[in-house]
Amino acid sequence: MKKKVAVIGSGFSGISAAAYLSKAGNEVHIFEKHNQPGGRARQFSTAAGYVFDMGPSWYWMPDIIENFFNDFGFKVSDFFQLISLNPQFEMIFADEKIAVPEHFEDLKKLFEEIEPGSAKRLDKFMQSAKFKYEVGMQDFVNKPCHNWGEFISPKIAKSAFKLDLLTNFRSYVSRYFSNKKLQTLMEFPVIFLGASPKNIPALYSLMNYGGYAMGTHYPMGGFYQLVLAMQKVAEKQGAKFHFDHNVEKINAADGKITSLIINGKYHEFDVVIASSDYHHTESLLPEKLKNYDEQYWENRTFAPSSLIYYLGIKEKIPNLKHHTLFFEHELDEHIDCIYGNKQWPEKPLFYSCCPSKTDPDVAPENGENLFLLMPVATGIRDDELLRESYLKEILSRIETHTGTSNLYEKIEYKRSYCVRDFIQDYNAYGGNAYGLANTLKQTAVLKPKIRNKKINNLFYTGQLTVPGPGVPPSIISGKIVANEVNNLKIKVDEKIV
Repeated sequence: MKKKVAVIGSGFSGISAAAYLSKAGNEVHIFEKHNQPGGRARQFSTAAGYVFDMGPSWYWMPDIIENFFNDFGFKVSDFFQLISLNPQFEMIFADEKIAVPEHFEDLKKLFEEIEPGSAKRLDKFMQSAKFKYEVGMQDFVNKPCHNWGEFISPKIAKSAFKLDLLTNFRSYVSRYFSNKKLQTLMEFPVIFLGASPKNIPALYSLMNYGGYAMGTHYPMGGFYQLVLAMQKVAEKQGAKFHFDHNVEKINAADGKITSLIINGKYHEFDVVIASSDYHHTESLLPEKLKNYDEQYWENRTFAPSSLIYYLGIKEKIPNLKHHTLFFEHELDEHIDCIYGNKQWPEKPLFYSCCPSKTDPDVAPENGENLFLLMPVATGIRDDELLRESYLKEILSRIETHTGTSNLYEKIEYKRSYCVRDFIQDYNAYGGNAYGLANTLKQTAVLKPKIRNKKINNLFYTGQLTVPGPGVPPSIISGKIVANEVNNLKIKVDEKIV
């Protein structure tokens, strides 16, 4: 006898969990408060013909994503066309720019030009990063992390020293490269993990391999094509999606969930998986049944929130790449505003994504689709005047870089998104955009648990639990929790299932 399972939320982890659970023969229902799947990876379009991905835009670790589809007998290419970007991205400094080429051999040549002798060191760095990637993404991240005993194995013990778990990422990078710009280039990927390179374990050099060595890609039609493809896979397994369905309360008694209140109606399930914000999910429970109290969450280190702008520009912008990082100011100054002073940055760094450089279908002819993102602290004051002032500064810096002018006057469509929107749309704790930071004190077993300690049939998945933030880790998170539920023994009508 199989289980009747409710999945709250249809982000990457929720769809992943639903697909694996359905494949095992369970009856799975996904409840999504919005009118479309994807969570933070939703997409919207405008009457003028602009198509905007709302969240993720970096398609890294393509093998992890491919593995998901392979598990169900499919390939990525069955659903969408994946383009390898060249250059992968461009990084803008105050006095020069660095374009990261598509192929690793070309990247080595670039490093050698900037810092003689660094090509060999980059090769050595990437060899170590590849080892960490293979061990980390195959062994470490697939653990449910109930306890440290899961990591006791000859293979992991043998690998422990090489994984550099106790070395911080900044110190590690400086062993290989002395040029400040190359150091910044190598440190950039861990910003996705939500903390300063000084506080991220060197293990996460695996991000450099998963990005720079494996390449940066783009799904034609936008990142949302990945959401739609995963939805199709889940539906082919039998999963049922219910949109505009908001889970309002979780009822529990005698150590198990008895029902969910969804849009005012009671629904009974054998198991519930929360792909929704962890803190918000627990707010739907009685206080005594929560895994963690308010003090616990207040003491966590969260990854940043973001100020995002979705802009439709009514003319082409020359000299702008698909991905561009504007790092004319000091990285540490901006990071300190996020984690130290918790204030709006005076000298902000930001990221520009212009997918219309690759995909003509995301903007009207002679128009440009522009996604702008500036990391900011969680929980800070957020109003329209602040948002607008940063937009004007950001556009001014894009103008300087591209040799254009009056971009603000050429805006045909404008929508902003920031802290209070993350709270309103996703119930995100403090308005965070990326979950918990992957600091050493918040890694593996030290992350919030995937299972409720007091309720037998409530599980959690997504970027606030293992393995952590990012699209590939969220997909893996769904698989981990599905395996736990598939192995769960519960009583249903006095029968063990």
